[in-house]
Amino acid sequence: MTRMRAVTIAALLLSAGAPAWPPAHAEDASPAARQAAFAKLPYWPGLWLTEHDESTIGGLSVAQIEARESGKAAEHNPALSLFGFAAPWNEEGKKRQAARMNQGNGNRTAEGWGYPMMMNAAAPLQFLITPEEVLMINAYRDVRHIRTDGSPHPGPDDIWPTVWGDSVGHWDGDTLVIDTIGVRNPNVYFHGGPPLSDDAHYVEKLHMVSPDRIEGEITITDPATLTGPWTVKLAWTRDDSFGRMIHDAFTNDRTDNENATIAPPADEQPGGEKGE
Repeated sequence: MTRMRAVTIAALLLSAGAPAWPPAHAEDASPAARQAAFAKLPYWPGLWLTEHDESTIGGLSVAQIEARESGKAAEHNPALSLFGFAAPWNEEGKKRQAARMNQGNGNRTAEGWGYPMMMNAAAPLQFLITPEEVLMINAYRDVRHIRTDGSPHPGPDDIWPTVWGDSVGHWDGDTLVIDTIGVRNPNVYFHGGPPLSDDAHYVEKLHMVSPDRIEGEITITDPATLTGPWTVKLAWTRDDSFGRMIHDAFTNDRTDNENATIAPPADEQPGGEKGE
């Protein structure tokens, strides 16, 4: 399709009152078509913190600790509820969860939370909404790309598990509906992630209910580790005071996860050979 033809078709569709989006190719869209498409989209500006996150630099809330000890869902929707303490694990899932809880040093060299943890983590989120895709960005270098241009997931021969998976979405009114597959076992990347299989299927719904609050939920199905669908309610509140707070400006491979302390390299420990 030539650019002139694309512009002509877009103009005719606009004049007829029909939606002119998405075009076959984004580069073929006229400025008028893009402006019209942007005008129909929600706008979620600012920085968004997980509700009931009592510490923006990590740690479990009181509600989360109680959920872990009781094995029941917390009364509130605490930060880090995607750890999976109250998930409907089957026998395989319970084995994986027990192994996760007993592991010593986790993958603490990871430079982010990964999916799905980044959606319920101790780090502010930002949402960049365009006609073609929605970007979700946090302060730990996590970036999700949710295609909203009508493109499908890749076929089985063209997809493989990754930290953030493959996400496609659409707008149902003002609600963003996201379908995600191809997520690598979250616990492999981030020590606190739920030990789901690479075949888990994630469906999210996000909606701004007020200028300072976004609510959502994520439903996970994974026959390999769960007895049934696992749904977690999510909520974020706006807090623009984090605009100049740097959460992650360095890498660190010396975190002793088991004791939550900083351990020196082996050659700098007492009795070790001092390196140069």
